[in-house]
Order: sequence, then C-alpha cells, then structure tokens
Amino acid sequence: MDDELATDIERRMTERSLARHRLGAEPMAAQSAYRIVHDEALLDGNARLNLATFVTTWMDDEADRLYSETFDKNMIDKDEYPSTAAIEDRCWRILADLWHAPNAEEAIGTSATGSSEACMLAGLAFKRRWQHARRAAGKDASRPNLVMSAAVQVCWEKFCNYWDVEMRLVPVTAEHPVFDGHGLDAYVDENTIGVVTIMGVTYTGAYEPVHEISRALDAIQEASGLDVPIHVDGASGAMVAPFLQPDIEWDFRLERVHSISTSGHKYGGVYPGLGWIVWRESRWLPDDLVLRVSYLGGDMPTFALNFSRPGAQVLLQYYMFLRLGVAGYTAVQQGAQDVALYLSHAIGAMAPFRLISEGRDIPVFAWTMVDGHTDNWDLYHLSDRLRMRGWLVPAYPLPADLEQITVQRIVVRRYLSMDMADRLLADITAEVAYLDRLEAPMPKEGRAPSFHH
Repeated sequence: MDDELATDIERRMTERSLARHRLGAEPMAAQSAYRIVHDEALLDGNARLNLATFVTTWMDDEADRLYSETFDKNMIDKDEYPSTAAIEDRCWRILADLWHAPNAEEAIGTSATGSSEACMLAGLAFKRRWQHARRAAGKDASRPNLVMSAAVQVCWEKFCNYWDVEMRLVPVTAEHPVFDGHGLDAYVDENTIGVVTIMGVTYTGAYEPVHEISRALDAIQEASGLDVPIHVDGASGAMVAPFLQPDIEWDFRLERVHSISTSGHKYGGVYPGLGWIVWRESRWLPDDLVLRVSYLGGDMPTFALNFSRPGAQVLLQYYMFLRLGVAGYTAVQQGAQDVALYLSHAIGAMAPFRLISEGRDIPVFAWTMVDGHTDNWDLYHLSDRLRMRGWLVPAYPLPADLEQITVQRIVVRRYLSMDMADRLLADITAEVAYLDRLEAPMPKEGRAPSFHH
C-alpha cells in the first residue's frame, strides 16, 4: 500500500470516528440507520445468559404485543390517558393488599421509573415528616441522618448525598452477616429520620430480619422516647417473600413499617423502567410533597422525581398481575428458587468453593473460594473464563468490614431452566478443571470488580 492511499484511508477513518459524535449534515436512509444501530447492539452480551442482573429480560408474546401497542403512552398525562392512570392506581392498591396494609383504601402509592426512584421518594417522605415534627417542637432540623446496612444498594448513597442526609452505615460482620438490629441504639438519635431494611441484599440475596429490627426500635423507643419508622427496600424480595415465605413478618403487619418499595422490573416480571412505592397509611406521605399540576388540560397530583415517563410498563405490570395471580407468581418464584438451590448445592459441592448463601430467600446465591485451594487463580479469573462462554457471572468483594472476601453471585430469574442450569454447571466444571491445571498464576493486573447491583 502506497503512502498516499494509506493517508487517505486514515483520513476517512478519522472522519468516520468523529462523525459518531455529531449530527450528520444530511438524513440517512431508515434501513441504513437501523442496520448501524442493530449491528452495534450485537456486541452486547446475551441478556438471557446475564446472571448478574436482577432485571427482567424476557416477557411472553402477549406482553410484547401489549408493549408495542402502548409504548407511546405518557404516564404523567393522566387526562389524556385516564385508563392507564386508573390501572396505575389499581396496581399499587394490589401491592398494598399483598403487603398486608390494614386498609388498602387508606394507603397511598405511586409508580416510579425503578425502585431506586421509589427509594428516594421514601427517603424524602421520611425527611420532610421529621422536619415538620422538629420545627413544630421548636428544634433544629438541619442535621438529619438515615440508618441502614453497609450492604445497601447505591441508590441510598445517592439519596443521602443529593438531599444532605447523614448516611449511618451499620457494618456487616462474620458474627452479623446481615443488618439484624444488633447494637442499633448506637446509631439512632433524635436526628434519625428513619431506618432502611433490605428484603434481598444484592450481595448475597439474604433477607434482613425486619421484625427483629422493628423490635430493636421498639426497645429504643421505650428507653428514649424516639419513634423511628422503617422503610423496607424490597427491590427484589417484596415480590418474592409474599409467595415463597408468606409467614415472615416483614411488611405492613409491622406497624413501624411506614413504606415499602419494589422493582416491577425485577421479580415483578416487567421489562426495565418500573418501580413501586406504597405507604401503609396516607398520613405517612406529607401533603406538601405532593404537587398539583395543570398539564395538557387536566389537574393532577404528582409525587415523583421524573415528569414525563413511559406508561407501558405500568400496563405490563397489570398484565402480569392478571396473568399470574397468586398461584402463578408462587409457581414462577418457586421455579426460580428450585433452580437456585439446585445450582448452589452443586457449586457448593465443588472442591474450590464455599457457599455464602444458598438462594433460600430470594433466588440469588453467592460463593467464595476455600482458603488455600490455589494461588494460581481466583474468582475474577473464573468470571472471565465464563464470560468467554457467554455467561455473565460477576465477582466482587463484600461490603466494608468483609471486603477481604471475594464472592461470585448468580441471580436466577424465571427463564433460567434446569436444562440451562445443567449447561452452566458443565461450563463451570470445565473452567474450574482448566484453571486447576495451570502451572503458574494467572495475571492480576488491570482487574476490577464486576458490577454487582
């Protein structure tokens, strides 16, 4: 290749690269634009083999049809789409009943873009209610704090950062692997706006014992007079526990639980973009957080961080409620848990591994390596080897005070069949055998923990 041709190719490649970051001067044919985007998306991982995510990546044909018919609906435009607004109201009332609200008619709730937004709304309600009480008593309201486990999802760090709330993290330890109310009185004071509990810790899938935490707060109130409410972050577990562990008291059966959030797009079975939050009684949502707006000819209340957002996922949630019912959700979640237990027992029986959790709470489990098994490889290397076969199985450290322990985690969703589980086990077995045959250590440079939320 002569120098002139090489220079011309380099120039055209540079121009093409720069064109990705600015609008083209002229339109492009629809088929050409489609093909460019379609081909780039091919480089993503296979969503069905992504065992890192909690998010729904498959719905049935009728749901897909409903989605395609309703993706243009704007959830905020309740005057134009009153049926969608009525279905949203119906959905959170169904959840209020599922979570044992004393009277679903006296509860209040809303949809959100995900459980992260729902958690922020819960935190805002806590903060505003606390501020009102402090100011009414003539006390300082400038130093709120929120108590939670060190294993919380990052959305709570965002909430505390964005809304100037002190984040008080209760460490998890070998003796207390989940937040259980132990030593809670050292974290709670008159500036505590609430306590966050998690039904389904993202690191391990374990439930935090909300009932025990509530009893610890009862004891604190008896000793100090401090009445501290609970929010249950049920991103995953709030759509699992009612069906698989109905006798666990974690929800509105506990009077101290003021609000519960969940992800419709996780074990609720809906495509990404949907969360829910319900307050046990409407009085726990301060009126001044709910804004009344005039929009496109209608007057409507709104409490959300977003304004315009898709309404289709709300309709999909109602479809799932109708489609499955209690018996259907029980069967689906039990099927996922059966696969999780099958996989965890098989992996726990492998020589290099020790289980951290089994999948007996939500269908999620984690394992670590046995001390002294080998110095030639670790779980990050196994994660890389499995990725070469298409599986996304993350490796990451546990939270503060247990960060020296690296784990791998599998999230089982309803479309991971037993046949696919057998294939995964065969691939794990083959890759462990390969790594165990190494005669020298695998490199560790440039390694970073995998995303685990």
